[in-house]
Amino acid sequence: MSRLRSLVTPHRDRPLLDRDNLLRVSAAAAGVVGLVQAGAATVAVRTGRRDAADVVWGPGLAAVAVSSALVGSGDPVRRWTLAGLTSAWATRLGRLIVQRVAGSDEEDPRYTEFLEGDPVPVVIGKVFLTQGLAQLLVSAPLQVAAATRLPDSARRWLFPAGVAVMAGGAVVEALADRQKAQYQERDDEDKPDVLDTGLWAWSRHPNYFGDSCVWAGAWLASAASPPAGLTAPAPIAMAYLLVYATGAKRTEKRMEKREAYRDYQRRVAFFLPRPPKS
Repeated sequence: MSRLRSLVTPHRDRPLLDRDNLLRVSAAAAGVVGLVQAGAATVAVRTGRRDAADVVWGPGLAAVAVSSALVGSGDPVRRWTLAGLTSAWATRLGRLIVQRVAGSDEEDPRYTEFLEGDPVPVVIGKVFLTQGLAQLLVSAPLQVAAATRLPDSARRWLFPAGVAVMAGGAVVEALADRQKAQYQERDDEDKPDVLDTGLWAWSRHPNYFGDSCVWAGAWLASAASPPAGLTAPAPIAMAYLLVYATGAKRTEKRMEKREAYRDYQRRVAFFLPRPPKS
């Protein structure tokens, strides 16, 4: 009888969020993240390269997006659009990081300094367990979106708006990384001491800014359904990680010893892009 009632209930009267489905989506997300991090930890222990964690950051988030789209019962266009965009972003980023790690015989000094003297269980906890939890938090909008339908109100237009922000952020990040790679490949006497052209003339960390826009856009697209709006801590956490935990601030600390970079700091915005000072 209850099944028959659900079939004749008008679409607009059904709850936006399927809680049982969200539990299944979250369980699948936790499972794939656990497998990804376990594999990365195994490689790290066997090779002594703890920076293997960087390689699986993007792919782990893509795995959550795809598993959520597969298990979810929410709006199919949105959940597969988000899965596709996340996978495209992760593929480019993953390829870049693999090239960086494979091109060096030494571990990323960030990991060497952070984990100096730590035994294997501590390394697993500080790096791989922590990263897994971060992936589950950052991907929360994708998980909730996969289990919710779009409302019949004008709020549903947040979905295409979020997709536009997400795609724009991915383009900015890719372009910034390309400009940085071209600068690093230069080997001529006219090469400037600091990359301060292109996107790097407007922000000292345009790649991280673009990355943060990707996840702000994912949240916005998900927030078209009010329950997903509650996952706002996810893009905030991603921005924090990019600025303070693993990205911009660490780079600043390493680079500010150079006089040319200190001049660059005075002229160019730290994170949010703006026209450079003369």
